[in-house]
Amino acid sequence: MKLNIVCIPGDGIGPEIVAEAKKVLNKVANLYGHEINYRDVLLGGASIDVHGVPLTDETIQAAKEADAVLMGSIGGDAATSPWYQLPPNLRPEAGLLGIRKALNLFANLRPAVLYEELSDACPLRKDISEAGFDMLIMRELTGGLYFGERYTTEENGIRKAVDTLVYNENEIRRIAKKGFDIALKRRRKVTSVDKANVLDSSRLWRKVVEEVALDYPEVTLEHMLVDNCAMQLVKDPAQFDVILTENMFGDILSDEASMVTGSIGMLASASLNDTKFGLYEPSHGSAPDIAGKDAANPIATILSAAMMLKYSFDLDQEAAAIESAVKKVLEKGYRTGDIMSKGCRRVGCKEMGDLLADEIK
Repeated sequence: MKLNIVCIPGDGIGPEIVAEAKKVLNKVANLYGHEINYRDVLLGGASIDVHGVPLTDETIQAAKEADAVLMGSIGGDAATSPWYQLPPNLRPEAGLLGIRKALNLFANLRPAVLYEELSDACPLRKDISEAGFDMLIMRELTGGLYFGERYTTEENGIRKAVDTLVYNENEIRRIAKKGFDIALKRRRKVTSVDKANVLDSSRLWRKVVEEVALDYPEVTLEHMLVDNCAMQLVKDPAQFDVILTENMFGDILSDEASMVTGSIGMLASASLNDTKFGLYEPSHGSAPDIAGKDAANPIATILSAAMMLKYSFDLDQEAAAIESAVKKVLEKGYRTGDIMSKGCRRVGCKEMGDLLADEIK
């Protein structure tokens, strides 16, 4: 298969971690007989430095012509970087929001996996962490409260702010289909999270999700109120497979889930549109304080590349080979600084990439 991938190295540690992801992808391509064509483009602070804006039309066009986008990290130190002296619409993160909109990336996927080898980093009780967990939060990314009409006014001398939560059935249906499709590649369970005991939008959400579920008899569907889900994530995270939810709930729950894994340096993410196209990136930031020091953890970006193989190219076996390599390297005791523990061997970003590539056989 020929894979046309646009790479956005980005800012801070971005170029380092993307380079290691390419190293692993190249090893997979060589072993499984694929051809990868990479095209590097600028976005964020790197684009500001060259073009004066965080996102150019050329970058958008390149992404649209690709099969998928692999991205590093965007942004810098807000306290010291000259990028943050610019108006908000010209700062690095505006480029990220802009490309998501331009590519119609409405479905955000955030896996939260606790590896047995890293269970000591989990803040939950030992009996919970030892059970491990492997969940994926599917968050609707372009609708809901964050995108509804909003305004602030004053009535009879009293200030009032209004934010509008709106979803139509088509927006709900398309994210639900993505959630069920991905559940078919996992353990075939969807937990749809809403607030149907209070919100009309959640009642519509629940009804449409149930309609979509009829087309997926192989997948088990359960409903859960968002407040209960927040509690269950720390009480029994192993119960979850795919959590399907709206924008604001997903924003909050995905951050909670990421913290119970113990290290954000291990967390991949993806944003998909209504085709096989997706933008894949680590959940962590650009860490400008360690940029260029060979100290970054590339695993989140490498696992994002595995997600790309699975969801944009349907190369499940190749994706599994990368995931297996991560587990084997951790079992052998190799760690970057952010996940270092007693008795393990500390390695840099490049060596971690080498170790992972070597384990793909």
